[in-house]
Amino acid sequence: MIFGNTNHLQDFGVLQNPIKECFAYLQSHNMLLYEKGSYPIDGDRLFVNIMEYRTTVPEERFWEAHKEYLDVHVALQGREQIDLCFIWKMQQGEYVEKDDFLPLEGEKNGSVILEPGDFLVCCPYDGHRTAVAAGQPEDIRKAIFKVRIEKACE
Repeated sequence: MIFGNTNHLQDFGVLQNPIKECFAYLQSHNMLLYEKGSYPIDGDRLFVNIMEYRTTVPEERFWEAHKEYLDVHVALQGREQIDLCFIWKMQQGEYVEKDDFLPLEGEKNGSVILEPGDFLVCCPYDGHRTAVAAGQPEDIRKAIFKVRIEKACE
């Protein structure tokens, strides 16, 4: 997991190039103007999903991880809590290859709060539960860049 803010990208020189590509795209495109949906950047190697939803209580949300892609969550509007735990500390369900979805069950090890401009990089070993209300439920808009794993988190 890497947690930061897009106004301070100069402090994240250790990021691998595929992750840096996400931020370069973000800086050259107004993601607030994008409709909800999926947008290719470089075929299936790199794309972005624009998401809109309302945050809620943790009990109404699910845990997940991915094997083929890492996630780069970037908050565009609203405030959201994302709960985190390493997958080896959780009960793993059956992996759904076509959706790159590993369902998980367990308790959080920690949480981050994303506000506009904040980002969170989730690697394959980072179980995450999104859309948790950070206080009162609110409407969220965010970009989730999907980066095919090419040693981006090693």
